[in-house]
Amino acid sequence: MRLLICAGGTGGGVYPALAALQALNADHPGVETLWVGSEGGMEADLLKREGIAYTEIPAAGLHGVGVRALPRNLLRLGRGLLQSRRILQSFRPDVLFFTGGFLAGPMAAAARLSPRRTPILLFVPDIEPGLALKLLARLADRIAVSAPDSQKYFGRRVDVTGYPVRASFRDWNRLSARKALGLLPDVPVLLAAGGSKGARTINLAVMTHLPALLEMTQVVHVTGQLDWESAQTNAEKLTQTQRERYKLFPYLHAEMGAALAAADLVVARAGASTLGELPFFGLPAIVVPYPHAWRYQRVNAEYLQEHLAAVMVRDEALDRQLPTLVKDLLGNPAKREAMRAAMRGLARPDAARALAAQLVALGGGRT
Repeated sequence: MRLLICAGGTGGGVYPALAALQALNADHPGVETLWVGSEGGMEADLLKREGIAYTEIPAAGLHGVGVRALPRNLLRLGRGLLQSRRILQSFRPDVLFFTGGFLAGPMAAAARLSPRRTPILLFVPDIEPGLALKLLARLADRIAVSAPDSQKYFGRRVDVTGYPVRASFRDWNRLSARKALGLLPDVPVLLAAGGSKGARTINLAVMTHLPALLEMTQVVHVTGQLDWESAQTNAEKLTQTQRERYKLFPYLHAEMGAALAAADLVVARAGASTLGELPFFGLPAIVVPYPHAWRYQRVNAEYLQEHLAAVMVRDEALDRQLPTLVKDLLGNPAKREAMRAAMRGLARPDAARALAAQLVALGGGRT
C-alpha cells in the first residue's frame, strides 16, 4: 500500500500522524510512505530523523488574514495545488491521510480533481474544527476525531478514535522517567511546557515564581526556542540546591514521554496534544488556552475542565494564580488523584491502531 500523509506543525499535526504511521508499520510492514509538509516547516528535520520520505509544498491560510496578505496567500495556494498534482501523479498513493488544516487544502483539491479519486482519511485533532478542516471534511471519505464532543460540528458520521500518542510513550514509567531526567524519586514534579515554539505567558510565570515553586516541587521546564536564553539567564540566579530541583530544556522530542511520565502536575497550553497525551499518562493539569488561537484551545480546555481532569486559567491570570494553584493541588493528594482518575477516563490508548485500521480499509487492504 502507498500512503501519502499531509501534515505540518507538531502537536496537532505531525505527532498524531506519526503515531498512526508507527502503528500501521507495526502491523503492516512494508507500507510505502511519502510525507508532504509545508515549506520551511519545523517538521522536516523530525521526519528526516525518522527516516520517512519527505517533500514540501507551499501553502497558506485564508481565514483571518489581512487584506494585504490575501493575494499572496492565494498565490501560494495556487502553487501548492500545482505541486500537489505533480506529487500525486508521480507517487500514485492508495490512500491520503490528513491531520492538518490549510496545508492539506491544495492536496485534497488536487486529489478530487484527479481521475483516480484517491480515498481520504481526515483526522481532526482539536475538539472544534477550524474553517479549513470543515472545508476538508466535505472532501474526505472518512473523518476521525479526538473526542465525542467533536461530532456536533459535522453534519455526517464521524469515528471517535481518540488522539493517538507516539509509541515511545509506552516505554516510560515514573521511576525510569525520573532517573532519565535526573530527578529526585521522592519529590513532586511540576512539568511546565509550552510546545515547540514555547508559551511566553507560561515561561514568564514560571521564571517569576521559580524560587517559590522550587520550595514545593521539582520543575521540568520546557521553554521552546523563543524564551530559552532568558530562562537560562534566570536560572543562573538560583542557589545550588534550587538548581538541583530545576531541569531546563529548550525542547523535548524523544524525552517528552519521560517528562510526562515523571510529572505529578503539568501547566501547559491547551493544544490538541493535551487531549491525548495528558489522558494517556493520567496527568492532572493546569491548562492555559492561548488567547489568540481563535476558540480551539479554549474549547479543548473547557472539555478537560468539564470532565474534572484539569483547571483552566485565563492567560492574563496565570502569573497571579500559578503559585497558589500549584500549592493547592500538590498539597491536596485526594483532589489530585481524583483529577488523575478523571483524566485517565478520557484516554483512548488504541487511537493510533484505530486510525491505522481505517487507512488499511480505505487503501483497499493493499499492505
